[in-house]
This record gives sequence, structure tokens and C-alpha cells, in this order.
Amino acid sequence: MQKNHLIRETSKKKNVKLWQIADALGMNDGNFSRKLRHELPPEETAHILALIDQLAKEARNDPAK
Repeated sequence: MQKNHLIRETSKKKNVKLWQIADALGMNDGNFSRKLRHELPPEETAHILALIDQLAKEARNDPAK
């Protein structure tokens, strides 16, 4: 199974791209993708999942979409 499966699946379900998560974390999308190659600690996973929820909510409330 792919590492950080929960982060990848949640972002896919909520239509949040990995580059958007990386941008919100202030990092390059390539660096974020490399970071996901190794299982993250539970605290960091929880932080990223909360960030995905926030980005998805902002996208729903964006009048430009």
C-alpha cells in the first residue's frame, strides 16, 4: 500500500490537489510529494487532514468557482 494513503485519498475525495496542500504549508510541491514517500507522524497527518478540510471548505465558498 502507498504511504500516507489517508492523506492521498482524503485530498482526492475532497478535490484538493497535493500542490494546493504544499502551497498552504509554504513548501514546493515536489518537496511535499517526496515528504509523502515516508509515513508521517500521526500529529503531522492530523494537521494535514485539517488543512485539506479547510482548503475544501474555502473552495466551496469561493464565488469564482
